[in-house]
Amino acid sequence: MAAGAERHYALVVFDWDGTLIDSAGTIAECIQAASREMGLPVPDRERARHVIGLGLHDSLKHAVPDLPPERYRDFAALYRRHFLARESSMSLFEGVPQLLAALHGRGHRLAVATGKSRAGLDRALAASGLGAYFCASRCADETNPKPHPAMLLELMRELAAEPRQVLMVGDTSHDLEMAHSAGVDAVAVGYGAHPEHALRVLGPRACVASVDELARWLIRNG
Repeated sequence: MAAGAERHYALVVFDWDGTLIDSAGTIAECIQAASREMGLPVPDRERARHVIGLGLHDSLKHAVPDLPPERYRDFAALYRRHFLARESSMSLFEGVPQLLAALHGRGHRLAVATGKSRAGLDRALAASGLGAYFCASRCADETNPKPHPAMLLELMRELAAEPRQVLMVGDTSHDLEMAHSAGVDAVAVGYGAHPEHALRVLGPRACVASVDELARWLIRNG
């Protein structure tokens, strides 16, 4: 492809929490609630939001460093209880269904790479009605979690996509680091878990402030 030529991303891979659904605040609250119940120092909101998208071990090591590893399972059970109690109150970001429908209609293949469990993503896809748009997905309990590139590498193998044909869209530094390690382009969304300044330093092709802005960027560049 000539320098400066437009790229066509045959495969667009989305993160889920904080990118398609407005859940980052709820996840942070659930981490804080579980910490409180276990008598641990409660992480502040920024620290709790930072771990969104990571695997369980990395998340707890950062968010609740005083928690011994043998109690990770107990913490996860408490977190899950709090999350399930709030799950139905979370909603998609405005414009997400229209964006996915437009991309699908233009012939892009769509996939999900998420820190959620398989059971959690399956529930979310069913509840949101978005499942039909995605041809593949990877979850943190199926392979190496973010920021390891395994999710993207496995999706590319499954869907026979070359790195130059793939775009990762996410709201965390973990998404951008995963994309960089997999050799694919990334667009950051600044309305999710991580602040815009922390995303821009990782060099995404763009950092957008809304789903509408993301849609416009994809129309121009996708």
